[in-house]
Amino acid sequence: MIYKYIVRERFTYKYIYIGKIMSTEIKESFKLIIYGEPASKANSRKIVNFGKRFGVIKSDKARNYERIFALQCPQLENLIETDVKVELIIYYSSRRPDLDESVVLDCMQGKIYANDRQVKQKYIYWGLDRERPRTHVRVSPLEICDVPSDF
Repeated sequence: MIYKYIVRERFTYKYIYIGKIMSTEIKESFKLIIYGEPASKANSRKIVNFGKRFGVIKSDKARNYERIFALQCPQLENLIETDVKVELIIYYSSRRPDLDESVVLDCMQGKIYANDRQVKQKYIYWGLDRERPRTHVRVSPLEICDVPSDF
């Protein structure tokens, strides 16, 4: 295992690499922790005026989270191009926000995997930590045995 510590503001970020990333395939699980509270993508749009027309953009909170995420998330040399399973535990600072992983998945695009369409299976869990909101991320290769044949 390789541990890499980076100090930003008042938090210490820890990246955890399990296994080896070879070529464009992931052989083992890849784990990391991102500090900060993700904004709900569905509820965080803002209407702005572009000259004579109006448009919809992400909220300030969502754009700020993307900046925080980019500082904390390592850039893989070779992006994963195979189908993956993503497991997230999102710790919010209050009970108010909806459980929404879409901003996290979008932020990993171009840093961990080539496109978020590669995520074929996801497990999302909600947690509460008023002091340190964060997201625990584990990206694993999608195995055939992980997919149910029928219900």
